[in-house]
Amino acid sequence: MSIIENLNWRYATKKMNGTKVPQEKVDIILEAAHLAPSSSGLQPFEILVISNRELLEKIKVVANGQTQITDCSHLLVFAAWDTYTEERINEVFKRNNTERGLPDSATDGYRNMLNSLYPKRSAEENYNHAAKQAYISLGIAMTAAAELKVDATPMEGFDYKAMDELLNLKAKGLRTAVILPLGYRDEANDWLVKLKKVRTPKEKFITEIK
Repeated sequence: MSIIENLNWRYATKKMNGTKVPQEKVDIILEAAHLAPSSSGLQPFEILVISNRELLEKIKVVANGQTQITDCSHLLVFAAWDTYTEERINEVFKRNNTERGLPDSATDGYRNMLNSLYPKRSAEENYNHAAKQAYISLGIAMTAAAELKVDATPMEGFDYKAMDELLNLKAKGLRTAVILPLGYRDEANDWLVKLKKVRTPKEKFITEIK
């Protein structure tokens, strides 16, 4: 199927059936998310993959009782850096240079430029920037899931502070950005599954400037 057919197939699944997604498909979705682009290549976020049923029950409570949390196979939590620091930025550049067989000095100009800007901004501004990078990865993960015929529902309807505390993210210098249950649709009980996909008309959505 083409990417457009896959994206027409997917929808924000409201009811999942509890069937386990094969690990090889989960791995492909995670690798797609891992390969996503990010600003300056910093990848300022991590992905937590949760399948522990007891923990999912607790997450469901802070996610307003949304049943996808406990009916899914795996829950992906995209957790963004709580801020940018010179240490974090330097670590990324050092790793990149090592992997590419370059001396540390090869990227000093760009690294120093980032270090002169990012760490000076507020933690909230930096978190918001990092969270945007996580959303790029989220979109690619959802596209990969659609290709594999795995349902994926992006969610923001949860208590962010409670989620961070539940997952002990502060200790890791992270904050939850968005969560993504992976699973399979319950066609008999999902009210949305048979409804037509509707989007803003293209003439209102796309403006060409030539």
